[in-house]
Amino acid sequence: MNTAELRAALEEAGLSQYQAEAYNTLLRLGAASATEIADACTVPTARIYDVLRDLESKGYIETYEQDSLHARARDPDEVLTDLRERATLLTDAAEEIEDRWEEPAVDTHKVSIVKRFDTVFDRAAALIKNAENEVQLAVTPTQFEQLRPALRRAFDSGAIIKLSIHTDEDDEELPDSASFDGVVTEVRHRTLPTPFVALVDRTNTCFAPHAHSLNQYGVLVDDYTLTYVFHWYFLTCLWEVWDTVYSSRSASLPLDYADIRHCVREIEPLLSDGARVRVAVEGFETSTGRPTSFVGDVRDVRYSGGTSSDGAPALSQLAGQVSLTVATDGDVYSVGGWGAVLEDVEATRITVREMTGVA
Repeated sequence: MNTAELRAALEEAGLSQYQAEAYNTLLRLGAASATEIADACTVPTARIYDVLRDLESKGYIETYEQDSLHARARDPDEVLTDLRERATLLTDAAEEIEDRWEEPAVDTHKVSIVKRFDTVFDRAAALIKNAENEVQLAVTPTQFEQLRPALRRAFDSGAIIKLSIHTDEDDEELPDSASFDGVVTEVRHRTLPTPFVALVDRTNTCFAPHAHSLNQYGVLVDDYTLTYVFHWYFLTCLWEVWDTVYSSRSASLPLDYADIRHCVREIEPLLSDGARVRVAVEGFETSTGRPTSFVGDVRDVRYSGGTSSDGAPALSQLAGQVSLTVATDGDVYSVGGWGAVLEDVEATRITVREMTGVA
């Protein structure tokens, strides 16, 4: 750094032009009288005394009397500390500006577009950790390992966790089954490149294109309706047609369902054969939004697609309205799933407690 650059840097650090010039000169002279300093730099003689006193008040120099006013540069430790602190502050400010530009605050937006995958991943981990009811997740094996602690906490809290794990020629092999124990409810294996997708409790979506995509960005959604759109993408593209490689679901009762369509596909054949199915329903009233829960017998299953004539209905038959009619001791309720409008209740959890008359 030459003299002119040093002088400019000192001005950036808060010195005036004359102060920077005088201090630069004192560094070169060591100690000198006020008039000698003025003669050696561009500071006018009439201003040199005020400039030196200002530099002394800032801690850069010290003055003393020796027939006339003299000055010398002080030990630069304090000056250096101040300059380094200013440099750190400016560096931190630059990094903060970059972060704020790349990562808009997600708590004030329904939809946020971000540039870094780390932002999407960190948001997903925080949401999964606090999930209460359901997580739908599409990840690579490496991403699964990184999210295992958050998934375990959600699983321990009772959330139903559906994991679509994808591999391609560049990815690792599937984790062994033991790594899924106590962490997820069901795992399906997809053998194509897949976006990162995390859907949590019907409201939050974290999405990023797969690693081979030309466009790299992330989408963070905090919206019930938009998350429902991603839910159908997950079901049709990342879940329905792929093989199950792990399941912690037991064949014995009780059986928990976060998705009414999954429940209907498993109990409708039994109801058609005359079985009595008793369920516990948790959710909220569609008319008021108030939480509700009750236990009753399933009297009927309805869906807008064609009625199945050969076992469980296909997902395509359940793409429209799906509902259960549940009779309690004193009331009869129509129960829908995610997005229910016409039914009395939107169920967030359906638990089959009893089945009688099953062959």
